[in-house]
Amino acid sequence: MALVYDTFLVLPVIMLAFVIAMALAALADGEAAVQPLNPWLAQGLILLCLIGFFSAFWIKSGQTLGMQAWRVKLVALPGKRLTVARCALRCLGAVLSAACLGLGYLWCLIDRRGRYWHDYLSGTALVLVPKRGK
Repeated sequence: MALVYDTFLVLPVIMLAFVIAMALAALADGEAAVQPLNPWLAQGLILLCLIGFFSAFWIKSGQTLGMQAWRVKLVALPGKRLTVARCALRCLGAVLSAACLGLGYLWCLIDRRGRYWHDYLSGTALVLVPKRGK
């Protein structure tokens, strides 16, 4: 559910990146007409926005806004620390987990540690944050 929340937050970031890229492409061509972006550029922009969005939140506090709402936190395994490279690897691993018909996400249901494929790949884990006392 945290991923659903975060999707609503990252989509405007992706849209803004597309607007900027299309404006720069129009300026470079010198045409007033809007041209579609190259598909490779569009996919690269999406990937860059996703990695940037999640990495920024994870490095700052270990949580995106969606993760805060569901009291989930990303932590590095003992002896490791959250870096941009580790976060980027986790994002790319999450794409692979989804690309395998979601098996990388379903893996947590049979894994005794409850970890996903991209957790193993990046040396991270998701932990539940305890409720705050009143």
